[in-house]
Amino acid sequence: MMRLKVSGPAILVTAAFIGPGTVITASKAGASFGHALVWALVFSVFATLILQEMSARLGVVTGKGLGENLRAILSNRIARSIAIVLVTSAIVIGNAAYQSGNISGAVMGISALTPALNFLPFTPWPLIIGLIAFLILWKGKYALIEKSLMVLVGLMSLTFLLTFIITKPDLGSLFSGVIPSLPTGATLSVIALIGTTVVPYNLFLHAASASEKWRDCDNVTQSLSEARTDLLFSIPLGGLISIAIMSTAASAFFATQIQVNSLATLAPSLEPLLGEFAPIMMSLGLLSAGLSSAITAPLAAAFALRGVLGIKAELNQTAFRAIWLVILVLGVSIATVGAKPIKIIWFAQVANGLLLPIITIFLLWVMNSKTLGQYQNNKTQNILGLLVLLTTLLLSGRSLMSAFGLL
Repeated sequence: MMRLKVSGPAILVTAAFIGPGTVITASKAGASFGHALVWALVFSVFATLILQEMSARLGVVTGKGLGENLRAILSNRIARSIAIVLVTSAIVIGNAAYQSGNISGAVMGISALTPALNFLPFTPWPLIIGLIAFLILWKGKYALIEKSLMVLVGLMSLTFLLTFIITKPDLGSLFSGVIPSLPTGATLSVIALIGTTVVPYNLFLHAASASEKWRDCDNVTQSLSEARTDLLFSIPLGGLISIAIMSTAASAFFATQIQVNSLATLAPSLEPLLGEFAPIMMSLGLLSAGLSSAITAPLAAAFALRGVLGIKAELNQTAFRAIWLVILVLGVSIATVGAKPIKIIWFAQVANGLLLPIITIFLLWVMNSKTLGQYQNNKTQNILGLLVLLTTLLLSGRSLMSAFGLL
């Protein structure tokens, strides 16, 4: 049976960045500014393609993840120690924060689908969602993880794209949003849209998973071709989902100026457009988004720290499992005790603000290494990478200033 050429590691990246945070961010942007910020999502998709292509190329050519390559190029002991502490701290804190948000979002989705169980004195869903993620990751088989996420991304795509079609958006307004503009008060929304798509831990995830996927392939050129085909299918699909979410919110909320301040606002306000199917559509989308990201966040942390710490571990070995288990337990614990979303977002902002430009610099450094030979970055790739880097630096500064209340 012929393998589907577009199935691969990039679907993990899509599953990672389309989580509950993206659902609420894109919805808030659509509700507040209509289609005016579509361009920010389009830019985010191109930025993600640029960085993730480098990451995939690194994994295919070297057979190692970004963490392992970082460790190899940092020959200075002090520089290596600083990098290890910084990356480890940011990965653990940031991914635990994202993980709790992923699980909370999945819980909100499944709770809405099972109202008959709301009488229970405590909600078992964080533990159940965590257990599902645990079982998929514990199997330690890359193919199983990939297929599980393909199913979830497929469900998520169907849900949000069908919702988009049913709401009958103004296509003229939608396409006009591709032209960059910055309405009053939209700066934070632009930063949030870029920040939810260009995610630093995805660079570790993609390089490591690409090295796993094409480990036994002797033809590097063919493997790179498959990796790029995979990338060009999966990442734009994620962008299309984000645009569908934004457009749906624009159709439902922008004209009436209803503010989306929580996920609970979404389904009731969509009922005039979707009727009785509104709660089901939003709940299914939110559940699949939360669960898919709940699988990829711990996996990405394990891939990142395995390489940075120099741990020689396979997917089904104890050291690798211990890393993702810590992230999973932290995420479930935070979601179970009901920590305030604002605090979770604060931690995630700080971690993302610290890590994203640093990892982008490291990635560009590695991709210009002579050890890559003909596969190192060319001039065009470096220019595009530097443009993305400048954007991530602006995002980093603005995110940190916002997180510490300076703006």
